[in-house]
Amino acid sequence: MYITQGLHRHMKERPDTIAVRYQGRSMTFAELGDRIARLAGALKTLGMASGDCVAMLSRNSQRYIEYVFGVPWADGVLNPVNTRWSVAEIVYSLDDSGSTVLIVDDTFAEMGQAILEQAKTIRTLIYAGDGETPAGMLSYEALLAAAEPIADTRRGGDALLGIFYTGGTTGFPKGVMISHNNLAFAGFSSMSKGLFDRHSVYLHAMPMFHLADFSALYCLTVSGGVHVPMPAFSGEAAVQAIVDEQITEMLLAPTMIQMMLDARIASPALATVDLDSVRHIVYGASPISPTLLDRACEAFPRAAFFQGYGMTELTTIGTTLAPEYHNEEHHHSGKMYSAGTAGACVEVRIVDTDDNEVPRGTIGEIAVRGPNVMLGYWNKPEATAEVLRDGWMHTGDGGYMDTEGFVFIVDRLKDMIVSGGENIYSAEVETAIASHPAVAQCAAIGIPHDKWGETVHAVVVLKPGHNASEDDIVNHCRERIAGYKCPRSVEFRSSLPLSGVGKILKNELRKPYWEGRKRNIA
Repeated sequence: MYITQGLHRHMKERPDTIAVRYQGRSMTFAELGDRIARLAGALKTLGMASGDCVAMLSRNSQRYIEYVFGVPWADGVLNPVNTRWSVAEIVYSLDDSGSTVLIVDDTFAEMGQAILEQAKTIRTLIYAGDGETPAGMLSYEALLAAAEPIADTRRGGDALLGIFYTGGTTGFPKGVMISHNNLAFAGFSSMSKGLFDRHSVYLHAMPMFHLADFSALYCLTVSGGVHVPMPAFSGEAAVQAIVDEQITEMLLAPTMIQMMLDARIASPALATVDLDSVRHIVYGASPISPTLLDRACEAFPRAAFFQGYGMTELTTIGTTLAPEYHNEEHHHSGKMYSAGTAGACVEVRIVDTDDNEVPRGTIGEIAVRGPNVMLGYWNKPEATAEVLRDGWMHTGDGGYMDTEGFVFIVDRLKDMIVSGGENIYSAEVETAIASHPAVAQCAAIGIPHDKWGETVHAVVVLKPGHNASEDDIVNHCRERIAGYKCPRSVEFRSSLPLSGVGKILKNELRKPYWEGRKRNIA
């Protein structure tokens, strides 16, 4: 398998069919293929050798799609850069991967100059923006115009496709090595569930540097649908894009769904727009509260909802909850709020600390095995050996499996709160808090306590125009969960710190409380 296979098929069978719509412009498969071949030719002219890493620091765009296919077309390796990182974190990832070329857009042109001064391995900086090319950079468009298109090397199989860096908030990032086969098997697992076809119009709302959107990009190209890149996400812009582009498919984090629904409430103009074009919504990256899921189902009545559970190390695919479980029957059975069952060609089991599979219904660590599991961490053999044991990827997520193979996520093991010897799963506390009608977002963390070790602290964002006190939140929780699980303190904020894909950064919330202290949990 190789990433450009689907592109070649549609270039031959449907050359004049629209492949990309971006900022009022359309591009056919033939035009897209020509630009990709020219980008590959330009990279070779610049001295890119087989297996060299090429990095891109950019918002979502048509040129990002060209980068994704153009680098492996030239027999190179991708290094999509996290746009939320600092210069220091980016420089580390570039030097660690040995990236020789960095492509930046308008948003990151100035940062690119600072990176070039500090990075040891970057020798070429390419400007992929729409303005005047800054000094010291090469123009992306000028390079393509001057380059001869070259034949696809068809780099594929178990060859390295890309290094996708994770972390960067608690120490050095880890580079996850993903092969062409990893991506292909993960993609076909998604498509086996009925996602993507030639009629799909997909909104790239997630950042393209993230492997979740990257995987969707691959699936859509194999299927022959239309890419609609969204440079920067906002709830208002996403709703408007659905209307303007007649979007059929989306991949969203729960926080993004929340922002879209809130945008409709805040704007009379958006409250009544027709969203019936949306037929598939995949949600993941973090747990979704039952209240938010119910709101989403109501807002998109014609959409089939899928939940995807996974991680970068699994090429995003672990389990899937199919649309038929998003209904009233399974609201009551509880399956609507599970992470679903193992993806195609994937095995999942729940293990204890000795890697023994635990009985059904018992909480342990989720372990996954299959052709989607990463090759390992770049330059980190010890870290690889720690999580990859006997072919099983140990996720660090706590959960249990019912008798029908449905997996229920209870928490990241590192986010578990231990108070007075009792294990408290933050996700359970957050579900109780989120059901309060005034709550828009929340996070539950453990903070130090001299007697109990840790106590539950809630950080809450209220909906616009709503009010609630600390006592309101605590009393609301007492009606739903055991007293020892309820928050002992509540903090109200206007927003929560989020990663580039909408995950709440709990380590940032914990940091002020644990400065100079050591947690019992990593």
